[in-house]
Amino acid sequence: MGVVYAEIELINSEDMALARRHVIGEEEVRRTRIRAMVDTGSWLMAINESIQAYLNLPVVYKQTLRMANGEPLTRDVVGPLEVRFGEQKSTCNAFVLPGDSEPLLGAIPMEEMDLLIDPKRQQLILNPEYPYNGILRLGRSRPKDMN
Repeated sequence: MGVVYAEIELINSEDMALARRHVIGEEEVRRTRIRAMVDTGSWLMAINESIQAYLNLPVVYKQTLRMANGEPLTRDVVGPLEVRFGEQKSTCNAFVLPGDSEPLLGAIPMEEMDLLIDPKRQQLILNPEYPYNGILRLGRSRPKDMN
């Protein structure tokens, strides 16, 4: 299977909260659409310094992570960040990678949005087994493993 990319929208969650309280207008909410590599080996979202600067996300803490080449790297973790793929949403923190590094969509936001990689089409999709993102609707039975 090759590398999979997805078009996602990133939104400053603090701005969204201010807009809901009518402190700022909806047009003032900082957001951007990006193309991110889908990386199930990365547990968090990873954005670069340019995206972080544009969204103006506050630093939550610092974390040392191990890069794919084994090198340890201490980076800022920022948030909260809302990630959207189609109608699906996830709120998470994100590592800030140096410079204009390639952004990564990690496993935690993918799980929360109930997304899967379709290896045949090499694209990110909504889990066809649970098309309501885990929400059980009246009249819909629970999956066998939930009984």
